[in-house]
Amino acid sequence: MKLNSELNNMSWRVRPDEVLLEVGKMFGSKMGLQKLNYEVRFGAVLNFTELLWVAPELLPATVIPGTPATQKGDVYSFAIILEEIVVRGGPYETARQFLDPQAIVERVALHESPPFRPFVGQRDCPPDLLDLMEKCWSDGPDDRPTFSGIRSSVRLIMKGFCENLMDDLLRRMEQYANNLESLVEEKTEQLSMEKRRTEELLYQVLPRPVAQQLLAGEMVQPEQFECVTIYFSDIVGFTALCAQSRPMEVVDFLNDLYSTFDRIIGFYDVYKVETIGDAYMVVSGLPERNGHDHAREIGLMALAILDAVKSFTIKHKPDYQLKIRIGIHSGPVCAGVVGQKMPHYCLFGDTVNTASRMESTGHPLKIHVSEAAKQILDKFGTFRTELRGDVELKGKGIVTTYWLLECSEPDPRPPTPMRNYNENEVPFPILFPAIGK
Repeated sequence: MKLNSELNNMSWRVRPDEVLLEVGKMFGSKMGLQKLNYEVRFGAVLNFTELLWVAPELLPATVIPGTPATQKGDVYSFAIILEEIVVRGGPYETARQFLDPQAIVERVALHESPPFRPFVGQRDCPPDLLDLMEKCWSDGPDDRPTFSGIRSSVRLIMKGFCENLMDDLLRRMEQYANNLESLVEEKTEQLSMEKRRTEELLYQVLPRPVAQQLLAGEMVQPEQFECVTIYFSDIVGFTALCAQSRPMEVVDFLNDLYSTFDRIIGFYDVYKVETIGDAYMVVSGLPERNGHDHAREIGLMALAILDAVKSFTIKHKPDYQLKIRIGIHSGPVCAGVVGQKMPHYCLFGDTVNTASRMESTGHPLKIHVSEAAKQILDKFGTFRTELRGDVELKGKGIVTTYWLLECSEPDPRPPTPMRNYNENEVPFPILFPAIGK
């Protein structure tokens, strides 16, 4: 028993309810199931697939010669065909995935409670249509509606739907186009988010102007800067501290410390060049020039970092007083992007070496300032320095240096308290939102 091929030849200008009603007419004729391809002949091998449309009360009479047909049996067969239309598959589409036709027919013939019937989900069709389907394949013939009742129910169910199949097809195409547009918009937003994450990650590695040139496909040319100010700092007694700590404790300590430094420098016009071990290097005045403000920015930043270090607590050594040396020097440098894999924005020149020497010859918890940096700081009239005296620097000979003590100008930028990340906090939510999930 299966849908007659005549259904496939019906006009496009036919209403959906008439499709169902046309199927019903096949069953409502005096010949009963005459238009359905249903044949079980005496002596032939029984085809259980063809019995899937047969009502349970007719199954015992079907396995012997003859073609029994009743109006109530036709209503049952109509419900099975309706299930085929709804699920766009064969009879018992879901059940046939784990049962063969013979097993299905045998279960239907047993009149189980509840009866074994095809599975149709609530999302597959309107609730009224599902209710009509269940009534039509009721186990008791007297519980099934008549075809006149089915006709009224179908027309009521289809009320408000498209008048013909062509309109319905166009409506579905329009709906698909709208859904596709929404899908494209969603994917575009996801692509934009990934692009922002990539850019944000690049901005963490390279100065923003330099990163923007690389994103635009431009070649970043090395550039000479007439005067910048470089900051170097180093942890006093770091080697001894490492010897007394486990590797993970050292990593956690440096992460806490330099995360604190990173939050502080975010308030100033500076760029963190790199951290190598316990060394921390920052520069101001490049890649965007800022006049003489580079010395002021580094001076204020160094004072803020020194205050933070004095109150910093090492988690695995809470009684240990952390100490750092800070060196500052101003002068010309050359800067550019070096390398293609893991590109790095590097500084070159004697100014870098001198700033490093200023740090290495300094004292714990003090800011060592060169003569060149002090001359620029004096132009602001707010920085108080103290003469240290003559100091021998490797490669420079004897030079006069100073200690930077304080700044009388109130810093408008808010102080950055020291804080440590807890286990549930995400340090870079824009870059790695999934870490916190």
